[in-house]
Amino acid sequence: MSTNPLDNKAQAWSALFSEPMSELVKRYTASVGFDQRLWRADIDGSLAHAEMLAAQGIIAAQDLADIRRGMAQIGEEIESGRFEWKLDLEDVHLNIEARLTQLVGDAGKRLHTGRSRNDQVATDVRLWLRGEIDGLAALLADMQRSLVELAAQHAETVMPGFTHMQVAQPVSLAHHLLAYVEMFARDAERLADLRRRTNRLPLGAAALAGTSYPIDREQVARSLGFEALSQNSLDAVSDRDFALEFAAFASICMVHVSRLAEELVLWMSQNFGFIDLADRYCTGSSIMPQKRNPDVAELARGKTGRVVGHLMGLLTLMKGQPLAYNKDNQEDKEPLFDSVDTLRDTLRIMAEMVGGIVVKPEAMERAALRGYATATDLADYLVKKGLAFRDAHEVVAHAVKAAMQQGLDLAQLPLATLQGFHAAIGPDVFELLSLRGSLGTRNGLGGTAPAQVRSQIERHRARLA
Repeated sequence: MSTNPLDNKAQAWSALFSEPMSELVKRYTASVGFDQRLWRADIDGSLAHAEMLAAQGIIAAQDLADIRRGMAQIGEEIESGRFEWKLDLEDVHLNIEARLTQLVGDAGKRLHTGRSRNDQVATDVRLWLRGEIDGLAALLADMQRSLVELAAQHAETVMPGFTHMQVAQPVSLAHHLLAYVEMFARDAERLADLRRRTNRLPLGAAALAGTSYPIDREQVARSLGFEALSQNSLDAVSDRDFALEFAAFASICMVHVSRLAEELVLWMSQNFGFIDLADRYCTGSSIMPQKRNPDVAELARGKTGRVVGHLMGLLTLMKGQPLAYNKDNQEDKEPLFDSVDTLRDTLRIMAEMVGGIVVKPEAMERAALRGYATATDLADYLVKKGLAFRDAHEVVAHAVKAAMQQGLDLAQLPLATLQGFHAAIGPDVFELLSLRGSLGTRNGLGGTAPAQVRSQIERHRARLA
């Protein structure tokens, strides 16, 4: 019978136990069904650890050569689908270590010198997440570019700006779209910031107290591209702040996605009719042949709740844990993995969908004309003629009431009627009461005037180049 505990399926970690784990407990505690996606990070981390052990004289050069050879074969087996993942070995780490020992013998048994699964898994998750962060940063840039390029076509396309879902003031469609670019740009800043905190090496903390072996953590950090070391061994193995922070970032980003998705759903509806989405992003009805449903946008909106739920779950997971490592932390992976997958897929499909939007400018302009969107412009006009704003506000309220009673827009009221509300109103008012005239007056930084919007588009293009 083998004396190697990793060969003993009943007791994968120690000869201390006198009876095998029950099958129910084995299934309940195993994580290999989901953490096997960490395999590449596990191999990379193990190789860097082995190289350091050899450099420090803790293992022999031949051991390192054997470990490299074995890990290369394991990587090939996993990529080809030939690797046998065993539930008895609990997780990705023991599965890989057991196979390595089968392939290279004692060298595989020496690999775990000076480390624990506690600091090993913390390192693997950080390595894996760092790579995913880099991929998400690229997708966030694609999302912004898609919005910017659509905006570039519509700097002078007028639409109603809303507050309380009531027509408020006219804005350009480009200006509206660029608001989302700003949101996603801040998401990208958050992502870059949390990457720095994720990119700290916990390996070397061992189980919780560090190790007595003369290891070189700085060498491992350089090998793996970590920019800093975790400075406290207790914190290194038990900390999941980086996962919490990622979940918070993902939740905020998905909320921005959801707001955009909600507007696309509204704009495509017959009540708005502002846009059309390409057929490839819509579905039909099983009984209503006339339907084109914006299912992709609706599902993006729905998946936001899922990601926000993962944040709540992770916060709850961590809130009661004493130092240091606890088995609870195994539950960090599935919500983290799913948050990454959901955000990645959503950003990719939303960027593609935005690129295929067909805008209906006439419908947007008609909607802007329905809500007396230039009323504030008339009030501002009177202020510039010398009225206090509150007095101007009252005058315009009376004018709007009269226009509503006659079924006319403010710009359609005769000059004599307008002058009846205040004598300071002159014929130059009609330029300001037009939708495009209103846009043009808001020419300050951040405003909706076409000149400002075009400047912002060029700023974003340069930033995203």
